[in-house]
Amino acid sequence: MQFDIRRLDIYRKVPKDLTQPTLTGAMISVCSCLFITYLFVSELREFLTVEVQSVLTVEDPVTHSEKIPVFINITLPNMACEYVGLDIQDDMGRHEVGFRDNTHKEPLNEGKGCRFESHFLINKVPGNFHVSTHSAKSQPENPDMTHIVHKLRFGMDLAEGKQVKGSFNALENVDKRNSNALTTHDYILRVVPSVYEDRYNNIRFPFQYTYSYRDMMQMGHGGHIMPAIWFRYELSPITVRYTEKTKPFYTFLVMICAIIGGTFTVAGIIDGFIFSASELIKKAELGKLS
Repeated sequence: MQFDIRRLDIYRKVPKDLTQPTLTGAMISVCSCLFITYLFVSELREFLTVEVQSVLTVEDPVTHSEKIPVFINITLPNMACEYVGLDIQDDMGRHEVGFRDNTHKEPLNEGKGCRFESHFLINKVPGNFHVSTHSAKSQPENPDMTHIVHKLRFGMDLAEGKQVKGSFNALENVDKRNSNALTTHDYILRVVPSVYEDRYNNIRFPFQYTYSYRDMMQMGHGGHIMPAIWFRYELSPITVRYTEKTKPFYTFLVMICAIIGGTFTVAGIIDGFIFSASELIKKAELGKLS
């Protein structure tokens, strides 16, 4: 006897003339298709969403360098560029007055103000850098260190659009223009190393930081008030590691199968219940229940 492979078909077909379409079944079918479409779109969006996981570790993430890049962009609306300079100090004995490499000054307000921008490296030890008039050949008659901080970044820049929460530019748009002109501004920064690994295994090393602020009057040589903008920093031993994760494709297929199969199964049960109930009601009306 020849074996017929069609005997393995678990999806046996029923001739259409042996089935009975109903209005209720049609409505349930349409609702089921709409429901499946909604769940499919929702699951697709969830599958395409990149999840960022974070863990805390005690490590030095940047082992290839003992330096940390820093970028600062600040506006001093009432201080001419000829007086503005950057000084860098740390606990390893570094003391640079008037740092000039990778520094750009743009005059503002007809030369009465200055947009100051600089990129430099610091050692991995506590220290400070400050914007002041210490390196100027002559001191201004009316020093004024009121300012706006546009950007202060430690480490590598984290590209826009990365789905991670953090204080990578905590001082952004801090406005001290209404402060006393002779006030020295003191920002105390707590810098936290971070590692960001995206789904393509690209790794970046940004640094988060938090800050506290105080203002004071600071005397210079000869008893004159010499205002400045100080950024004092300390490095945390804790590293935050961020990793982008996406769901495997097979989980998406499993969910789609579950959505389609589950919806049609539940819809079939509901349709069967409604059809059976309607048949019983018809029989009752005809007196054929007994």
